Amino acid sequence: MHADPQSGAKADRPGLTEALAYLRPGDTLVVWKLDRLGRSMSHLIEKVGELAARGIGFRSLTENIDTTTSGGMLVFNIFGSLAQFERDLIRERTHAGLKAARERGNKGGRRPVVTPDKLRKARAHIAAGLTVREAAARLKIGKTALYKALENA
Repeated sequence: MHADPQSGAKADRPGLTEALAYLRPGDTLVVWKLDRLGRSMSHLIEKVGELAARGIGFRSLTENIDTTTSGGMLVFNIFGSLAQFERDLIRERTHAGLKAARERGNKGGRRPVVTPDKLRKARAHIAAGLTVREAAARLKIGKTALYKALENA
């Protein structure tokens, strides 16, 4: 038996990697909870598919899913379909929200660091003999942002 105390969200989990390498056709990988095998539902489905291709079953104790049975495989695939459906709904809502915001005139994204007023003051400082770096420091903005603003204006 292998244990992996690492989070299911971590990509590099030595205990899981070792356990997966140890498994042979006819074996069943048993986990306490679904999230112990995959970072997301799509990742989980991919991993269980890889196991099935190698002739290895999968069992989750908490969710009582056992892919070595036809009923367990059905439940697992229904979970996968529901997860995909949820992702699609989130994507649709996000796109609808962004479209509505654009129609209201909201541009989205970060506000520019160098406002027109700061750009005017920076030009005045530079004309008075300060370097771009010194002007940026006085206005409390980054020199790179100021260089870009001066270049684009």
